[in-house]
Amino acid sequence: MRLNENLKIVGTNVILVPYESKHVEKYHQWMQSEELQELTASEPLLQEEEYQMQKSWREDDDKCTFLILERAQFEQNGDEIAALIGDTNIFLQSDDPEEDDSNLKTGEIEIMIAEKVARGKRYGWESTLLMLHFGIKQLQLRRYKAITKDSNCRAMQMFGKMGFREIKRVPVFKEVTFEKLVDDEWIAWIEREVSLKIEPYRS
Repeated sequence: MRLNENLKIVGTNVILVPYESKHVEKYHQWMQSEELQELTASEPLLQEEEYQMQKSWREDDDKCTFLILERAQFEQNGDEIAALIGDTNIFLQSDDPEEDDSNLKTGEIEIMIAEKVARGKRYGWESTLLMLHFGIKQLQLRRYKAITKDSNCRAMQMFGKMGFREIKRVPVFKEVTFEKLVDDEWIAWIEREVSLKIEPYRS
């Protein structure tokens, strides 16, 4: 999405930056992991295909992605690649006439902490809230969905604590869908949970 190609989001412990071609090699290495493929329902790509995917994330109007940097490590050495720990995405969804409130602008939120040493430190929690806030303020989203594997207990617990409610299970795909409608009270809660600044990004 062109909207965020020159923006970064600075949180307390993480920094979200646009996904650029310089990041592809490390991202491609992550996605060779069978664990991450399973958790993200992804198929392994060739590195050239990963470059094409990065380009689509940059250019397509229905996709918004940021990569996650561990802030302390980045500020220590200024090396984005070394500080990369994961990514967070929003897919903008088309209206579904079969759904109630189908006129609400909806995004599907995703989060991945790829580096095992970075898990369990609430980086995923903070990054997700930063991305949710960005989607509300910059993309005017009024509803979120999140889809996770039914074996991913950590993700399901996280979305539950964020106020999402389970709306569907698909046993054949082992997937659970959560939903959260945006309201002023929830926005205020997010803003109490995280401190953020949106700043210009220069690669």
